[in-house]
Amino acid sequence: MKTPIRIAVIGAGPGGLLCARVLQQHGIDAAVYDTDASVYARDPGGTLDLHADTGQIALEDAGLFDEFLALSRPEGQAKTRLDHRGTVVSAFTPSEDDVAAPEIDRGQLRAMLAEQVKPGTVHWGHKLVATTPLGDGTHRLEFANGTTTEADLVIGADGAWSRVRRLVSDAVPRYTGVSFLDVHFDDSDNRHPGIAKIVGDGHMFANDGAGSAIIGQRNSDGRIRGYIGLTTDTDWHEKAGIDAADTAAVREFLLKKFDGWSADLRAFISENDGDFVHRPIYTLPAPLTWPHTPGVTLLGDAAHLMTPWGGFGVNLAMLDGAELARALAEEDTVDAAITRYEAEMLPRSGEHAVGANDALDRFFAVDGADPGTGPDHEAEHRRWVEGAAEYRRRQASSETGGPIDGLWTLKFQTPSGEKRSALSLSANGNALTGSLDGTAIQDGRVDGDEIGFTSHLTSPFKLKIKCTASVDGDTMTGKAKSTIMSIPFTATRETA
Repeated sequence: MKTPIRIAVIGAGPGGLLCARVLQQHGIDAAVYDTDASVYARDPGGTLDLHADTGQIALEDAGLFDEFLALSRPEGQAKTRLDHRGTVVSAFTPSEDDVAAPEIDRGQLRAMLAEQVKPGTVHWGHKLVATTPLGDGTHRLEFANGTTTEADLVIGADGAWSRVRRLVSDAVPRYTGVSFLDVHFDDSDNRHPGIAKIVGDGHMFANDGAGSAIIGQRNSDGRIRGYIGLTTDTDWHEKAGIDAADTAAVREFLLKKFDGWSADLRAFISENDGDFVHRPIYTLPAPLTWPHTPGVTLLGDAAHLMTPWGGFGVNLAMLDGAELARALAEEDTVDAAITRYEAEMLPRSGEHAVGANDALDRFFAVDGADPGTGPDHEAEHRRWVEGAAEYRRRQASSETGGPIDGLWTLKFQTPSGEKRSALSLSANGNALTGSLDGTAIQDGRVDGDEIGFTSHLTSPFKLKIKCTASVDGDTMTGKAKSTIMSIPFTATRETA
């Protein structure tokens, strides 16, 4: 970015903090605002697995990969799947050198990121209550504590119930039909050895093929967190005539609900320390897109709230933050940066959201069938490692002026003869930006040596076209399709 801009990041979760950190790495200031009074103000949640091809890439961009490794637990990648009788259906133990997706407590990750941004970057105790467009992409932000500020770019990193999202979309989260009751077990190896043994070093998943499940996960400091999963209405406790805050009543209700499960698994209900915390699972429509909006964009759950299956949420949020920061550092205008970022983020997050939401539906399906073996974790880890290598290859290619970049002369073979146009292209990973005869292209994408984009011809008459092409060195061959015709074209790259 050539001129200084005022950037407001709403939300100091991993995605928002990562974005601010990478911006600062590029010499760009950003202010982060969060509702919480401090980084430690509330229970931050359980453990997270950071994938090699997403979350770890983002941490490398932030210069924090070594700090992450020092806190992470590679052994936490272990996973066991049980049926409701306690029989092991499948198990995965990572090799000693497997770092495809090490675990880290969400609280540890957030605190690490908060410590690594410049002092004064995060404004705690700032709950956003209103955003007012001022024109030219700028917005006035009002907070519950009476503070106001103005920003040239508002980044919505404010989670599932994002206020910033209202500026670009009327989409709202919807209930999946599944609720978790969050439980925890302190000093588990000494005080809850049975539960510690079942969970092991990583995760345990158990379901009954009838819409109920129990999940356990090892956290740091000897704590185990559990999730009692129910296919139910959000007001299940009211319909059962119990107070959700009455631990004894909820426990009695759940023990009846999980009658027939093994005693070892029912211990997740009878032995928990503290209350049962109700966490209904919500998602946004997937895939979710929105029209380009000057001065506003979203990342993480604000953009693509999905189920926790596969652990993609925080990983995508962090990669979102890193890619948005890089776009802002490298593009000349805020609009160009938003366009480049969203062209990559929206299709990627949409694909993952659809997959994660479908996986939740399958796991909680009420079909009376025995639970399946689940995903192939070894293959999954190989894909993440291979995906990371491919991502870095594309990133290195784009940083050195990749095989797509440059000014091209297109020759359209129209019914009235050859028409020439000037096409400027710039690739960044799978994202493609540029212009055709001075008009910005849209929906640009790169897949190896294949490209695609949408644009508009202005002569001999106005026509919207969708172009696809294959690139071979300094030549290109493709087609431009409209609603009325398909026009072949060739192109050559201009050389200095």
